[in-house]
Amino acid sequence: MLIQFNFKNFKSFKNDVSLDLSATRITEHNDHIVSISNDKLLKVAAIYGANASGKSNIFEAFRYMSYYVSESFKFGGENSNKKKIESAHEKVTPFLFNSKSKNSETTFEVFFIDGSDTKEKSYQYGFSLNKEEVLEEWLFYKTKSSREYKTIFYRKGKDIEFFGILKRSADNIKVALEKETLIVSLGAKLKITVLRLVRDWFNNNEIVSYGYPEENLFRSYMLPKDFVTNVDVQNKIIEYFSTFDNSIKGFSVEKVVDDNNKENRRYRIAAHHKMNNPNEIGTIPLNEESGGTLKMFSLYPSIQEVINNGGVLFVDELNSKLHPLLVRNIIMLFLDSTINTHNAQLIFTTHDIWQLSNDLLRRDEIWFVEKDDYGISLLYSLADFTDDNGSKIRKDENYTKNYLTGKYGAIPKLKLFDIFKEE
Repeated sequence: MLIQFNFKNFKSFKNDVSLDLSATRITEHNDHIVSISNDKLLKVAAIYGANASGKSNIFEAFRYMSYYVSESFKFGGENSNKKKIESAHEKVTPFLFNSKSKNSETTFEVFFIDGSDTKEKSYQYGFSLNKEEVLEEWLFYKTKSSREYKTIFYRKGKDIEFFGILKRSADNIKVALEKETLIVSLGAKLKITVLRLVRDWFNNNEIVSYGYPEENLFRSYMLPKDFVTNVDVQNKIIEYFSTFDNSIKGFSVEKVVDDNNKENRRYRIAAHHKMNNPNEIGTIPLNEESGGTLKMFSLYPSIQEVINNGGVLFVDELNSKLHPLLVRNIIMLFLDSTINTHNAQLIFTTHDIWQLSNDLLRRDEIWFVEKDDYGISLLYSLADFTDDNGSKIRKDENYTKNYLTGKYGAIPKLKLFDIFKEE
């Protein structure tokens, strides 16, 4: 489980940011808390804020960290593919509206618990880099019975200290490591167990953004695992759809033959609908279903993956094209310990104020993003927020009303559309 995600100097976030899923000492919805190792953690975080406040950049920061962990073993080096590799290397983007920060390093860090280990070890992993190289990298761990973290490795510049890795493996890393490459990324490729564990933790998470039309299109063509060949998988999705739309009764799958590329695996999916005559079935192409149905279809593989393996699902704009009751159903899926038995976590951005309610969420599950007059985004939770009198927010307040009236900040500063007035 994710305990905490920290980053600094990434896109609109200039200063230190911490998205903390540790449960605070508040009394509402105690059933939302997961006790694991020596931590009490939350399974849901909802992030609110105005348009262009920087909400999506939290997801972009985690996506970039995951990308660099997974892919940086390919970067740099003297080989024939160097130019190709460099062109594929996505450079980090710091906060650009400050002369110091735009030339400073960007830092990412996570604290997480490895759920696959019965000993419930906690890990602290992070790195700092600029557009040219990795400047610093660290990995620490602690057992359930430990109070302090112990070092597995620490890297600063060209100096590397290894404490929890065999000497032969450490020597192999030192020989092969490039300045653009993370030790975790290279070590996972070299099949070093603890480093592969960290890499796999990132790979087990899902990051979905509905703010980009290209990704929406791409995801609409993604099929759940074994959907084409396994009728049981198709029936499972019909059952999934029945929770919000019981008109879909089945699917048909037809392979599309590409004469120019016989290896190209494309399929034409049709949805079967019930008709007025109970003995008849109507069929329409899946891509002609409503936008909400297609979104739920595209969400299914990611939800299934994290529910099965206990990962983290990041969804940017969860409420887009979905009814508020359906959004609430998704949230409650993650909060239901009888279904979410592996303690998967859901972190999402939304403008859906119907979910901003004390009957659904704890104060430490509600987060806000606000951008100041200098273009700097700030992240804070409702549990930490204090009003103008210095008082904490009470659990019995009307969160929706207070948010819309500006008590918590993180709302748009609106003016009338006077530009449309006739002269």
